[in-house]
Amino acid sequence: MGNNVTPHLPPAWRGWALMLAAAAATFLLGLLAASILQRREEARQKLPLQPIGQWETDSAKWGVNYPREYESYKRMTDSTARTKYGGSYPRDYLAETPANVILFAGYSFAKQYQQARGHAHSIEDVVETERVDDATPATCWTCKSPDVPRLMDKIGVAEFYASNFNSLEAEITHPIGCLDCHEPNTMRLRVTRPALREAFARRGKDLAQATHQEMRSLVCAQCHVEYYFKEDGDYLAFPWDEGAAPEEMEQYYDASHFADWTHAISRARMVKMQHPDYEIYKTGIHAYRNVACADCHMPYRTEGGVKFSNHHIQSPLLDVANSCAVCHRWSEEEIRRRVESNQDKVRQGRQMAERTIALAHFDIAAAMQAGAGDEELGDARKLVRKAQLRWDYVAASNGMGFHSPQECLRILAAAIESAGRSRVESARILARHGIDSPVNYPDFGTKEKAQAINEAFIEGRPSKLLRQ
Repeated sequence: MGNNVTPHLPPAWRGWALMLAAAAATFLLGLLAASILQRREEARQKLPLQPIGQWETDSAKWGVNYPREYESYKRMTDSTARTKYGGSYPRDYLAETPANVILFAGYSFAKQYQQARGHAHSIEDVVETERVDDATPATCWTCKSPDVPRLMDKIGVAEFYASNFNSLEAEITHPIGCLDCHEPNTMRLRVTRPALREAFARRGKDLAQATHQEMRSLVCAQCHVEYYFKEDGDYLAFPWDEGAAPEEMEQYYDASHFADWTHAISRARMVKMQHPDYEIYKTGIHAYRNVACADCHMPYRTEGGVKFSNHHIQSPLLDVANSCAVCHRWSEEEIRRRVESNQDKVRQGRQMAERTIALAHFDIAAAMQAGAGDEELGDARKLVRKAQLRWDYVAASNGMGFHSPQECLRILAAAIESAGRSRVESARILARHGIDSPVNYPDFGTKEKAQAINEAFIEGRPSKLLRQ
């Protein structure tokens, strides 16, 4: 009798499982290969199909080669978009915050101060503003058009700055566009405005060594910064030699005795801050995490299988899904609520600083009416200058402090403290002159009332601040 042993066969399902596993692995490897090929294609430098001239300032000509970027860029012509504290519509800052009129008394920003409508309207907005007149230097064109680097190359940088604004109006016709940030032949990001290169060079830094990710913020830093015009030739410069914090900028300005204007009410020598967005951004969490300006304001999009950077530059709150939600896994409503909560706090701090500084200017004027001289008022004026420089560092920047909320609140606290010290100093001066009654502050609750007060001081018929 033979030994019949039935062979042990694996269960039938195992073969199917192996086949499915192999199919899944093949599929995943295919996805990996496709992803690698896609990334290689994205990384490959794409040269223009149609040649672009070295100084081609018409972005529509660039759009022939880059239609998706140009189509998104054209959406910036819309001037109706709103967020709680920003957007692309011409918000009237003076009507919204009449204290600004008092803070800028005697300066052009007290006449008109509106929110810019975006890059596509840069020419219209600067030409139509009441802050431009026959004496305005061409330096005010610097960040408004790609025609600027073309003209700087043609006539020279110093010569451009020394020209008259109106004399170049016929030459500057294209709003901010492609040439401002890109090399025409390679599309590499580049810095076209000399002030940024010069500011870095003075601090021993070479922009040529910047990474691509750094350049995605530095092209914005050409213009979204604090700057001033040197008195000799209206040459544009950044006050970064001591650093980019308001205290360091103040040190820089004080060393050269610089002032943009003399305040019409307090006669203090003042500095006007110009949207120091890059400086504030560098102190925030996004810069710490190496998130660039373009990551939030020009997020990547995919269309027809093609990945490109959205050139509709706007508030990330108008495109939360493609901007914020790439990193923050909350709902759009929650993201917006968190952002606006931070902004609300900064706005509250701003309001406190604005009123305190405005009253400080009136306190100094009251001391003048009591008979105090310039030497006696020196400390009070220095303190109000110090306070307003800090307030304006926050107020002039875009985003209502969002780029670095904690730093903005720190700066506003310092502004309030300096303004308070100025008011105490004025009160002491008034007491020395025998005035112990409260100052009779005028009503500056509307833009029109505040502008009337300014005009009265400018024309030599100031409000009577001392009670009879």
